[in-house]
Amino acid sequence: MTGEIKPHYEVVVVGAGVSGIYQIKRLADLGVDALVLDAAPDLGGTWYWNRYPGARFDSESYTYGYSFSKELLNEWHWKERFSAQPENLRYLNYVTDKFDLRKYMRFNRRVVVAVFDEASHRWRLKLDNGRELSCRFLILAVGLLSIPTLPRLEGMEAFKGRSFHTFNWPHEPVELAGKKVGIIGTGATAIQVIGEIADKVGELTVFQRRPNWSAPLNNGPISDAEMADIRSRYDDIFAACRRTPGGFEHEPDRRGFYEATREERVALWDKLYDEPGFGIWLSNFREIFTDEAANAEFSAYIAERIRQRVKDPATAEKLIPRDHGFGVQRVPLETNYFEAYNRDNVHLVDISETPIERVTETGLRTSARDYELDILVYSTGFDAITGAFDAIDITGVGGVKLADHWCDGPSTFLGMMAHGFPNLLMPTGPQSGSASTNFPRGIENGVGWCMGLLAHMWDRGHTRAEPTAEAQARWTAHVTKMYAIMLMRKAKSWFTGYNSNIPGHEHGKTRYLVYNGGTPKYVAAITEVAEKGYEGIVFDAQAVPSATHRPQASRAG
Repeated sequence: MTGEIKPHYEVVVVGAGVSGIYQIKRLADLGVDALVLDAAPDLGGTWYWNRYPGARFDSESYTYGYSFSKELLNEWHWKERFSAQPENLRYLNYVTDKFDLRKYMRFNRRVVVAVFDEASHRWRLKLDNGRELSCRFLILAVGLLSIPTLPRLEGMEAFKGRSFHTFNWPHEPVELAGKKVGIIGTGATAIQVIGEIADKVGELTVFQRRPNWSAPLNNGPISDAEMADIRSRYDDIFAACRRTPGGFEHEPDRRGFYEATREERVALWDKLYDEPGFGIWLSNFREIFTDEAANAEFSAYIAERIRQRVKDPATAEKLIPRDHGFGVQRVPLETNYFEAYNRDNVHLVDISETPIERVTETGLRTSARDYELDILVYSTGFDAITGAFDAIDITGVGGVKLADHWCDGPSTFLGMMAHGFPNLLMPTGPQSGSASTNFPRGIENGVGWCMGLLAHMWDRGHTRAEPTAEAQARWTAHVTKMYAIMLMRKAKSWFTGYNSNIPGHEHGKTRYLVYNGGTPKYVAAITEVAEKGYEGIVFDAQAVPSATHRPQASRAG
């Protein structure tokens, strides 16, 4: 949409993905003067950009959709247990159009600068086209995996074929038949791509530095009868999501790892491995996340399942991780990934043994040989969690830059506010309960809390809110402590801020980016803050409600 942009709004939301759509829905319901800005040509966020083959949910579709509208739940029919990108984008457009939210959105509008004006208690924004505007409250609904990172390789500009990061997969169909395709990386995205295109290309060469653990998605269609049953159980489904640590239907096994016999453990694992979704990870024994010996036993079980699926023993061993155990970082779910390596046209290159030396005009050169390619795909990850925030030049009180404030790792209050940056809200920010959970469930929790805070301010006429340094330090210390009990603290994972393609994000310097206490504990913590009158937040002195803010404020929350 290319409508006019006014000089000032009460609220500006940055991002028109899953989070931004829900955020503007809540604001529109209350008649708030609000605007959504997005750098993309249209809405959808991650589901607009990620159009690579195989892109789909790893959450059960019916647990990923919004829960706020019974009417919406009754209308939408998820076609697959784990829905693919085109259907997901159709869903988000359907929601936006159903609730007439598009009129609040402006696309191809990248926010490049945000400065807090201490005199007026307003954020002053500058867009990439030079346009300037202001707002009372700035809500960053930016994607946590939305800033792709490319490898640091010589000669990348020299390649004569087609090349792109998976995040920027072309919108028009890419002709794969008969092509020599190379893909760098074997993370979650690459695992989806490889399983999807192995039988569609001429040759596929996978350049792997570190293998990732992965387990079957076990996807399938949802019939009309099954969808009717799901609709009848939505209250129970979302209740289960609220009580589970990950915000999914999958609940941990209540037995202790060592209370069950070896035979009982294997029987559970055999059952979970053949079931859909994250059960193999999240319906497992809790000890696999915290106990080295328990995790090693389970990892050995998964390794054996990989060996059973990959015909060549040498290739199978290269696909089994040695530097971390199963489940200590987010587990990719796959369809025919391991079977892809049984095909004669698929080749695995271990670049820890024969490193990539450079990109050439015709492909890639490793220390062992040259590889001719027609298409080169970079599946090399993201500047996770903080990257999208760092992409905006955000300046708070006293000229402090948010990027500088977070250069050694973020420090936040509840993952949704930052000291020194008044009236800046991040419903799914660093150290919140979103990135480590079923994301839309975390979104609804974060947006709901932010709306409660805004209602509190509007009802009392406050124009400024900021967490204290002490409250922020306590939350960051709590987040850090939660890492100490988890095996994931050692992982080369975006959960720990690792990305070898970003200077300063190499292994050995943990960035405490996510809340590991689980959904119920996180919701309890943020609810307690609200119930105590937003303890830990300092408001301005004004105490008379202002009609210029939002007359309906008392109906928020």
